[in-house]
Amino acid sequence: MAHSVQDDSNSINILEVIVKWFKPLAILGILAAVTSAVVSLLIQEKFESTVVMFPAHTNSLSRSLFSDIPGSNTDLLQFGEEDQAEQMLQILNSDEIRQRITETYDLYHHYEIEPDEKYRKTKLIQEWKDNVTFKRTEYQSVKIEVLDKSPDTAAFIANDIANFLDSVKTRMQKERAIEAYKVVEVEYQKQLKKIKIMEDSLKYLRDVKGVLEFEIQVEQLTDLKAQAMIKGNNSVANQIQRQLDTLGKYGGFQVALREQLMLEWENLVDLREKYEQSKVDVDQVVPSKFVVDRAFPAEKKTYPIRWLIVAMSVASTLFLAIVVILIRENVKKFI
Repeated sequence: MAHSVQDDSNSINILEVIVKWFKPLAILGILAAVTSAVVSLLIQEKFESTVVMFPAHTNSLSRSLFSDIPGSNTDLLQFGEEDQAEQMLQILNSDEIRQRITETYDLYHHYEIEPDEKYRKTKLIQEWKDNVTFKRTEYQSVKIEVLDKSPDTAAFIANDIANFLDSVKTRMQKERAIEAYKVVEVEYQKQLKKIKIMEDSLKYLRDVKGVLEFEIQVEQLTDLKAQAMIKGNNSVANQIQRQLDTLGKYGGFQVALREQLMLEWENLVDLREKYEQSKVDVDQVVPSKFVVDRAFPAEKKTYPIRWLIVAMSVASTLFLAIVVILIRENVKKFI
């Protein structure tokens, strides 16, 4: 009960203060409104443009279309998930994109940063953070928001940031793809040389030593030698024996070389596939995003909201004034 009486007493005191000091409070409120209105008019207007896009699940064309590894041939039309959205945000926040936009739109001049100004780069970065934001939405899309004093420039910058995203990501991936392509190309050329040496060796055995098909030749020459010996034709038998000796000397090597050559050809086919896939990754460019909404020039300003500035200024001024008056009255009463 005592607490309730105290609350009522405080309420009456506040009302009494407002009634007693109504005229000064009204004048103070009007001054606050006029001052905040003038200040809000001095604040530079800014217009906002927005780009909304989804990340692609993958932009490796060879892996998506040609790989036989289970789960690796993802659909090029599939939207990316949280990981891809976070990667996109990281690239959007990179120095490279900010530097490209700075060069394209001469942001130092655009943001009125003097050439001889101290910490001009730091000031530019702060202006960039104040005017350009990237955020991930609840739907796993990424939103680019750009504020600028010119509605056209805001839209141009937002769209160019989205465009630069592909070129920056492509540049990073191509650096890696080119190195992979060089490695595969060297191995592919080495494999071609190895096969050429083996084929030349087989050709030598065939043309010079007469080793064609070891097993068939041995079987046929053995039969011919037996027939020659039965007929008593020793010279023919001796000649056939010399051929058999040559087959015995080189035949095993020819068989092993022929089998090895088949394996090397299989390896060459695999390398050829990797070679062509890596070449696709170097030569082709696939967009890494799906643009849902492109930026367009805003028809009305986004900042500042002048009525809100005036309302907040008047409310805070009156609140502080009432608090000061209450303290003053209570101190006088206590004394």
